[in-house]
Amino acid sequence: MPVLAPTPANLQAIAATLRAGNLAALPTETVYGLAADATNPAAVLKIYQAKGRPRFNPLIIHVPDLATAQQYGAFNAQATALAHTYWPGPLTLVVPYNYQPSTTNQIPDLVRAGLPSVAIRVPAHSLMQAVLQQVGRPLAAPSANRSGHVSATHPGHVAADFGSDFPILNGGPCPLGLESTIIDCTTATPTLLRIGALPREAAERVLGQPLALPQGTDPASPKAPGMLLKHYAPQAPVRLNATHLEPGEALLAFGDAQKILATPNHQPPTKNLSPTADLAEAALNLFAMLRELDALHPTAIAVMPIPPTGLGEAIADRLSRAAAGR
Repeated sequence: MPVLAPTPANLQAIAATLRAGNLAALPTETVYGLAADATNPAAVLKIYQAKGRPRFNPLIIHVPDLATAQQYGAFNAQATALAHTYWPGPLTLVVPYNYQPSTTNQIPDLVRAGLPSVAIRVPAHSLMQAVLQQVGRPLAAPSANRSGHVSATHPGHVAADFGSDFPILNGGPCPLGLESTIIDCTTATPTLLRIGALPREAAERVLGQPLALPQGTDPASPKAPGMLLKHYAPQAPVRLNATHLEPGEALLAFGDAQKILATPNHQPPTKNLSPTADLAEAALNLFAMLRELDALHPTAIAVMPIPPTGLGEAIADRLSRAAAGR
């Protein structure tokens, strides 16, 4: 199917597609999501099959508001405070699953990877919100890319990974460009499971305490998406904290790249995440520029150092996972 303009008729068609148990790619403020009706196990299975995603890796469900989220999860005071402050927005909360045997509108084990918790987000993107309202059901929507590959922040990225397998709603480039931050609120001290577009410090200000970090995480049983060591990876190897270039490498720059580009007789393919060293701009450009450099088939992608503060922590996390296993 083609990339669809966000007209009222196309929004209705995509909502009907999702209600019928099929897939659609939708824009969010973070990345494009590959969406399915989260209450329909057969529809959710299509996500895993299309992405080649391990079924032990749970999915995030997207809902229109906190009141709907509370139908599916048990929110303690800490989760409620975070939701009131940062929803709609790039924050996913892992909370105990609120099983209600009296209703058929349940989140199946396949979405939760059999866990007693559920990961929930209220997205801020107006098109995603419009589809949620029309579908009337929560949507499971992991990033719309092949499992382990670079996330999609533009409809063209989705089409490059999947062709015309399902409709893609064209929302243009994603405004933030990094996945949501995931915080586990199932224990007394909230735990940062994945750093993302909401900086750690922002969440800690609301909580009034530092976030814990996962201890002894089983890589075969992650509690949330984005926790696998090898993730967000281009085909080319990624070399971090580069201060020089090897023959055949492409450069993913940050800030002033003149010194590293001064290598004699070597003018590599180069993309600069932010010439002014702006971390928000770098986050927005990260996945698109990784894809662009990878398409040139370099021997490796050399990445200049990025300060691990604020959004830089999330950027460094994605790059370290992209480089893992090389």
